[in-house]
Amino acid sequence: MEFGRVPENELDNIDFSLPKEPSFNKQILSGKKNKNAKVYVGCAKWGREEWVGKIYPLKTKEKDFLQHYVQHYNCIELNATHYKVYGEKAIEKWKEKAVAKDFKFCPKMYKGVTHFGGLGNKKFLSDEFLRGVVAFKENLGPIFVQVSDSFSPKRKEELFTYLKSLPKDLQFFLEVRHPDWFLKDELANELYSFLKDNNIGIVITDTAGRRECAHMHLTVPKTFIRYVGNSLHKTDYTRIDEWIKRMKHWLDKGLEELYFFMHMHDEATSPELTVYLVDKMNEACNLDLIKPKFVDTSEKKQKSLFD
Repeated sequence: MEFGRVPENELDNIDFSLPKEPSFNKQILSGKKNKNAKVYVGCAKWGREEWVGKIYPLKTKEKDFLQHYVQHYNCIELNATHYKVYGEKAIEKWKEKAVAKDFKFCPKMYKGVTHFGGLGNKKFLSDEFLRGVVAFKENLGPIFVQVSDSFSPKRKEELFTYLKSLPKDLQFFLEVRHPDWFLKDELANELYSFLKDNNIGIVITDTAGRRECAHMHLTVPKTFIRYVGNSLHKTDYTRIDEWIKRMKHWLDKGLEELYFFMHMHDEATSPELTVYLVDKMNEACNLDLIKPKFVDTSEKKQKSLFD
């Protein structure tokens, strides 16, 4: 993900601290720990060639990436659906890879709906997109609606009208990126209140160059976090440490579902930071999350001798 990228030599000068807990969240969380809370950790794509020989076995073919991905993560922020509308048969093939697993696919809304033209005439495209993704059935997680960086609050009513038209039996999360959504408290609070009233979540995006997008608001008792690391820069680890504290606080106060998606400008290093995150989460929150397991280096070396 390139959103919010800054030169590496500027990272040490950025204040990565998370905002204080908004008072708004007291309307959302019960204040009591939910013993049945679910925590999911994943990435944006399973098709990473850089992971072959790292967490995927040597010589793994692209068609087999997903069946290995589900051994390391329990969810996926499914960006593939942002670029193409997939039918039920394609979705069912993906779902088969996660049979009998508590694994969630979190599809990103097709860009033809969200990034081109107005939202007022997108019912057909939206319906076609949803007709496909509901085939995930019990493996369907929240559906992620991202509007473009240029989508400003001047189009607020258009956005609200579209969101109201979405099916009520599915969980949606919204990501807005235009800075004006966050500049005025009155406007931001109107957005959060609208989402709360319509049972729609708000995405929290933590990236170096757009700190206002790490707003810490909850509009449903679930959260969808997009964390953008910087290829294992030292600040990646201290940022994760602070996130552990915030996520533990939310879980202790009644959060029902937590989705944390690991992004990197260089996705090759996502597994390493995921291991750090999961180890810290398991310890702090008494969880038993799965984490990436790396291909045995001695096995890799031995196989290379015979290739």
